Amino acid sequence: MLKEKISGLIITFNEEKNIQEVLDCFRFCDEIIIVDSFSTDQTLAIASKNPKVKIIQNKFEDFTKQRNLALDAAQNDWVLFLDGDERITPELEEEIVRTVNRSDAKDAYYIYRIFFVGKKKINFSGTQNDKNFRLFRKSKANYLEHKKVHETLEVNGTTGILKHPLLHYSFENFEAFKKKMLNYGYLKGAELAENGKKYWVFVHWSKVAFKFIQTYFLKLGFLDGEDGWKISCLQSLYVNETYRTLKKA
Repeated sequence: MLKEKISGLIITFNEEKNIQEVLDCFRFCDEIIIVDSFSTDQTLAIASKNPKVKIIQNKFEDFTKQRNLALDAAQNDWVLFLDGDERITPELEEEIVRTVNRSDAKDAYYIYRIFFVGKKKINFSGTQNDKNFRLFRKSKANYLEHKKVHETLEVNGTTGILKHPLLHYSFENFEAFKKKMLNYGYLKGAELAENGKKYWVFVHWSKVAFKFIQTYFLKLGFLDGEDGWKISCLQSLYVNETYRTLKKA
């Protein structure tokens, strides 16, 4: 069977706690591309010890530009994109290798993610349906330039879903979760302003309220107990920060 080559891609900034585990996840890849936003910790020192790694440093403007830069640098058509907080299981690794070598392989694949806060698994609160494109042919896809956060991959081809999930250790604790939601909210608000969106106070507060209702009730956050309550509140905080930023723009 023809062995298709895969490029492992990651964007980083101060990921010294995660980078070695991510590199281990890429062990079956033929090259590893790191686009780094000038880390000030040991991220690059650790990464540079791996002979497969190519490091590109680029000032951070938004996530989409960093991801597309990594795509442009990849030598292989098949790419596997991971975030610093994502991990591959042996079962998923085997499925990825088998999938890209199939004669009827799709052009892009969604991968479901199992969500953790610290080491505690979250079962609901919207995470039960969480999936993203992580494996795809770069010749058939690119990230939409107008998205500063929650990057959107546009696929010009066929898509599928892999069976085995990623492990998503998204936050060490809820304080880190809060910090990330505020940062994402700021970037989303800047994106809306850049795209000419107008601020309306009714839209602001109705969306904040709906986000909580959606996460806690419609997406069954209450079944996660106290954690579901906290996640729902922080999701609403993200929306609030989005519209606070838009208001100031």
